[in-house]
Amino acid sequence: MAKNLKNYLVYKIHDRELKLCAARHLKGRLIDIGCGTKPYKELLFPYVDEHIGVDHESTLHDKTNINLLGTAYQIPVEDASFDSAICTAVLEHLEEPELALRECYRVLKSDGIAIYSVPFIWHLHEEPRDFYRYSKYGLQYLFKKSGFEILELKALSGFWVTFGQLFVYNLYRLNHGLFRWFRIIDIIGILIQTLSYGFDRIDKTEQWTWMYLVVAKKIK
Repeated sequence: MAKNLKNYLVYKIHDRELKLCAARHLKGRLIDIGCGTKPYKELLFPYVDEHIGVDHESTLHDKTNINLLGTAYQIPVEDASFDSAICTAVLEHLEEPELALRECYRVLKSDGIAIYSVPFIWHLHEEPRDFYRYSKYGLQYLFKKSGFEILELKALSGFWVTFGQLFVYNLYRLNHGLFRWFRIIDIIGILIQTLSYGFDRIDKTEQWTWMYLVVAKKIK
């Protein structure tokens, strides 16, 4: 999904938490699986020595920042080539998520760290390649089965942010004519996102999260 006014809040939360996790865990050579345009290159720059992006040849994104052509199932590098890995909002688009996690495991060095962001409550996107949504229990099962130890598993929102954001997405379906000319939907959308964030800070019911952030370590 593209970053813009209608999803400013969820991007702000995601990027803040990703930066905190990166500062604690990432180092050395980093593989960015399903990198697209490498939107987190600058954010991660202070924490890694090298940022290598891999994506498939038929990607919908600009290929300028892709270093390796491959897939989440077949990354064209030797075993234990990287100290760290990230994979943001990609796992839901893969038919065989366990195979993808095992490939990430293969290319990481012993004790290497992988950071994944994975949706739980979110609308269909990039159709028809949108296959799964993951609960925290499903993520625990998949990562453990693939050989990882989960170090952190963080819900990024509660009810208010999740459904406030989804309401704003639907509101933008009305963004035409006078609404668009006077930017009425933009103003209402920003107001709803602001209120949603405030309510979430008071009452964060994590079972309604829109996304999880997973930090996992390759077990020797």
